[in-house]
Amino acid sequence: MRLRIEFGYWLLFFLVSDFCPSLAFYLPGLAPVSFCEDGKGSEDCQTQIQLFVNRLDSVESVLPYEYDVFDFCKDDKEMRPSENLGQVLFGERIESSPYKFKFNENVKCKAVCTKTYKKDSQEDATRLDFVKMGMQLNYQHHWIIDNMPVTWCYDVEDNQKYCNPGFPIGCLVTSEGRPKDACVINAEFNKPKTFYVFNHVDIKIFYHNGANDGWTGSRLVAATLEPKSINHADAKNPNCEGTAPMAVPSQFENDVSIVYTYSVTFEQNNMIKWASRWDYILVSMPHTNIQWFSIMNSLVIVLFLSGMVAMIMLRTLHKDIARYNQVDQEDAQEESGWKQVHGDVFRPPRKGMLLSIFLGQGTQIFIMTFITLFLACLGFLSPANRGALMTCAVVLWVLLGTPAGYVSARLYKTFGGEKWKTNVLLTALLCPGIVFADFFLMNLILWVEGSSAAIPFGTLVAILALWFGISVPLTFIGAYFGFKKAAIEQPVRTNQIPRQIPEQSFFTKPIPGIVMGGILPFGCIFIQLFFILNSIWSHQMYYMFGFLFLVFIILLITCSEATILLCYFHLCAEDYHWWWRSFLTSGFTAVYLFIYAVHYFFSKLQIIGAASTFLYFGYTMIMVLIFFLFTGTIGFFACFWFVNKIYSVVKVD
Repeated sequence: MRLRIEFGYWLLFFLVSDFCPSLAFYLPGLAPVSFCEDGKGSEDCQTQIQLFVNRLDSVESVLPYEYDVFDFCKDDKEMRPSENLGQVLFGERIESSPYKFKFNENVKCKAVCTKTYKKDSQEDATRLDFVKMGMQLNYQHHWIIDNMPVTWCYDVEDNQKYCNPGFPIGCLVTSEGRPKDACVINAEFNKPKTFYVFNHVDIKIFYHNGANDGWTGSRLVAATLEPKSINHADAKNPNCEGTAPMAVPSQFENDVSIVYTYSVTFEQNNMIKWASRWDYILVSMPHTNIQWFSIMNSLVIVLFLSGMVAMIMLRTLHKDIARYNQVDQEDAQEESGWKQVHGDVFRPPRKGMLLSIFLGQGTQIFIMTFITLFLACLGFLSPANRGALMTCAVVLWVLLGTPAGYVSARLYKTFGGEKWKTNVLLTALLCPGIVFADFFLMNLILWVEGSSAAIPFGTLVAILALWFGISVPLTFIGAYFGFKKAAIEQPVRTNQIPRQIPEQSFFTKPIPGIVMGGILPFGCIFIQLFFILNSIWSHQMYYMFGFLFLVFIILLITCSEATILLCYFHLCAEDYHWWWRSFLTSGFTAVYLFIYAVHYFFSKLQIIGAASTFLYFGYTMIMVLIFFLFTGTIGFFACFWFVNKIYSVVKVD
């Protein structure tokens, strides 16, 4: 379960990449592996195929568990591939399995192991109860062959085939006799208060023969399976043709023996190329028509806002400037409007240090997100390279401490601040500290629950070392250059005595303006947000980074235009407190994001349990904070540019 949410998942690439998304690209060095039949291979060919298992997760629980926690068949010589930082943060725990077979050798009904549970053994009862819990909460296996998921493909509505990169442990028929979840696949799963264990899998592996393409051996291009429940009467000579399912009553009254078996068949398919072998999984995930609807919906909002801003800039504002520059200054003083506050518009804001800290962190998040998603769109962070997206985001955030320190220091100096040591320390520690404290609290819960998503202590130390050993010093370096530079020169002078702000109408008051300002940016992203939340919490693979980047660009434009529009209206009402308001106007989009996350939790998810609920909202708060800093920074700098621009072209004595 992807718990380690990095909200860099929001954005990515140009419209053209929607027609050639990251499916066909792989990270350089992620080379294909060739397989040959036993006795016919060479040094470049492998004959043995190793099946790896990943953590098990559920849509009804936020807590993933390692494969070893459940009482399944285990590999005698357990081997764990090296995991990158992103995999550890996402809670992935890949290890070898006892399912091993040779290339192009079909196997029929081979026993893997037998698990026996004695009714008089408390330890056996505990182990069986944990397996039952997994079936009751619909926990799913995730198997991997040749770095690609083994999928369970089945028919859904309108004769469409859906390929799920996981399959259930088993299923439960409730006390009312209603089959739950996967139990609907077999009419014989009908006994009330009974668990049916999927103890047999029919694995089918498709390969592309390279004889006609100029390379040796064959490459695996797809792996599917069909889970079955079979009650094997003889563990030594299992018969997989039997139809009686492996039923386990909810009450542990008799000894239970579960025999795990598998069959494997190989099939040649030269129509599928190795570079596009993920296509059959990915094309069944997001709904492209809905994605296009999301884009068109967002574009309509942008066109509306662009028209409003253009009308202000080209007509109203242009006429204002021309009129103000032509009349005498004495007459101008009697007029009302945005020019009348020229002596106060650049007055430093209250809590200027906190604002500069937020803007420094927001700049760091913006650059990190843009680069991460740009690389993802080019295919460097494709699903084939597990954990790469998160690893890239974390490394970039660590290395981008310099721009955060520079922006924060430069703006703080412009605001007239003098406590530069406090500024640079808070820039380096405040927001990351809040995120880490929340993250650590969530991790404590995962530790207590024994979840695979719990970050090992060594990894936490490594994260702290990256933070304090690299990010903090880089932030100090950026702040040094920021304070060394002169303060940003304002186009007009600031009066010594603040001007009195006239009585404001309801719509030009701060709170209504801020609340209205976040609606349009959220309207651009809420459909895309649904797919992102599905990817995080419902374990659906997300890969349509082209759509994501286009929505990202639209979000930038919308945040900028909405903030500029409201800023102009407030200045026309002679309210010159625009610094914080510009940040909060677009930043309020994060509040709508939180409201949507609450709605998603109650309407779309089936999560039960206090721990899972607490984890969901804990990680959602991290998401909301990151999004708040990001959108607020975009709105502030757009408004800062706008205000500087309009006051630099008027004549003021």
